[in-house]
Amino acid sequence: MTANSYDYDVVVVGAGHAGTEAALAAARAGAKTALLTTNLDTVGQMSCNPAIGGVGKGQIVREIDALGGAMGQAIDRTGLQFRLLNRRKGPAMHGPRAQADKKAYQNEIKRIVEEQPNLHLKQEIVLDLLTEQVDNRVRVTGVLVQGDAVYAARCVILTTGTFLKALMHTGEAKTPGGRAGEGTTQGISGALHRLGFRVERFKTGTPPRINGRTIDFDRCEEQPGDEDPVPFSFLTKTVRREQLPCWITYTNESVHGLIRDNLHRAPMYSGQISSSGPRYCPSIEDKIVRFAEKSQHQLFLEPEGYSTQEYYVNGVSTSLPRDVQDRMLARIPGLENAQIMRYGYAVEYDFCPPDQLKPSLETKQVAGLFFAGQINGTTGYEEAGAQGLIAGTNAAMLLQHHDPLVLERDQAYIGVLIDDLVTCGVDEPYRMFTSRAEYRLRLRHDNADRRLTELGHRYGIVTNDRHEALAIKLEQMKALHDVVCALRMSGVPADKYLKRPDVTWNDIQEAHAASLPDFSNDVVEQVVSDIKYAGYIARQDLEIERRRRLSEKRIPDSIDYQSMPHLRMEAKEKLSRIRPTSLAMASRISGITPSDVALLMSYLEGKRS
Repeated sequence: MTANSYDYDVVVVGAGHAGTEAALAAARAGAKTALLTTNLDTVGQMSCNPAIGGVGKGQIVREIDALGGAMGQAIDRTGLQFRLLNRRKGPAMHGPRAQADKKAYQNEIKRIVEEQPNLHLKQEIVLDLLTEQVDNRVRVTGVLVQGDAVYAARCVILTTGTFLKALMHTGEAKTPGGRAGEGTTQGISGALHRLGFRVERFKTGTPPRINGRTIDFDRCEEQPGDEDPVPFSFLTKTVRREQLPCWITYTNESVHGLIRDNLHRAPMYSGQISSSGPRYCPSIEDKIVRFAEKSQHQLFLEPEGYSTQEYYVNGVSTSLPRDVQDRMLARIPGLENAQIMRYGYAVEYDFCPPDQLKPSLETKQVAGLFFAGQINGTTGYEEAGAQGLIAGTNAAMLLQHHDPLVLERDQAYIGVLIDDLVTCGVDEPYRMFTSRAEYRLRLRHDNADRRLTELGHRYGIVTNDRHEALAIKLEQMKALHDVVCALRMSGVPADKYLKRPDVTWNDIQEAHAASLPDFSNDVVEQVVSDIKYAGYIARQDLEIERRRRLSEKRIPDSIDYQSMPHLRMEAKEKLSRIRPTSLAMASRISGITPSDVALLMSYLEGKRS
């Protein structure tokens, strides 16, 4: 090895939310790992909204935590407001969310990365991917960095965020860069083209930030945090710190008129940007056009930290020119005198359509090369962190010649996320919603540890301490369940009585206070949910078993779909491109019909006979 060469098992490129979780997971699984970033001061940075979680997203964060990841613990230690969303709905719809002290969160992630054994954090600019041809297949061998140094590795994980050939737009002004004040990454995009990957463009945007000292809060509606904050990490017992309020205000017809008058100066409408943006987090320009009948839109003013006056204006993502942004905010109640500290902008960037990936997140084109995060067409810190954790784990598993960690749709929201990506691809930046999960009664945020921690321990990414904490919790849940089943309410067993819609745990407590041992709220809530929804879950189990039988029917990677008789041309093309690993995966591909699946099943059975 020369003086300019460094040898690792895994190299992770990019230290955002995907990259940090990828590097941590690979290192926990025993791989000697290098995490490369262009700037050590932006590790784990929240480029957009200073918040973690939400409906669907909060479930993902708890799953990341159940698998030993860092995101949940970091937000518990640095959050400045915690709220459990959808409390009035059933437990499957509850979503924990927290505003973060932006800089404190970033520093906490960096601290966790720096203290992780097997992991080396390096400030480097990656110029190229290095590969070799082995047995008629291309495989990755490392990366070339600025200064003609080489990081040799048997696995490389790209978590490049919005930096691939990135271009920022504010009105007519265009600046190369993936984030305000930072540059772009050209060499990796070129390498991906050279290696034969399909590369396309997406866009995202961010709102202006304003000085809180110049906000008239008397004209806004206060939104406090929960009095009993629900932590994200299963290792956090309680969250005890002063919570800061967020504030609510609204746009109005005057704001909408100003935006309509200046649409010709908005890059999305002037033709300056032609790529797709996130449908479920649209710019204010898009909202005014798509929802023309609405006279106002709700905005959230969110503090960015305890030691800063900077506020994030959630709901006003925009790439309008600076002068329009100034006038727009001045027409919003409470913001008449607001000083903009950072102007909003849009970013166009390269991504690789994710149907080029295996379910392990390894690329089909290049052995040992993994993608995670926005390079796969997703949006959001939580979705990125989840992909990073899976990619990092599977890079280590590949090196150890173990089967990859592939979560099923009935096991985790992470399983839904990755299956959607590799099976269906994306035509807009992907965001997680509870509606995407068929089995969300099983995939509650409160039971993520029961679903995933044992599995993570088997893969070496969950510590013994976390595994033992789960065992204690399961013992407590069994003890409480046995107690409830032994009690009676109005002549019937208490567990059957608790299934009635109008009956709550408080009713059981009031009737049997002396008989009930003291258990944590977490244990009580899960036992009650298990009892109340047992019938629904049992019905879901039948559907899960049917799908599992389809999943067990594996499809050889060598199958030639073009030679299959009677299969439609569209089916041949999509199956050849996506190359599903099972009949269940094939059935979820957009445009694949039940008849196609039946033909495929018949063909496979004929080959086996």
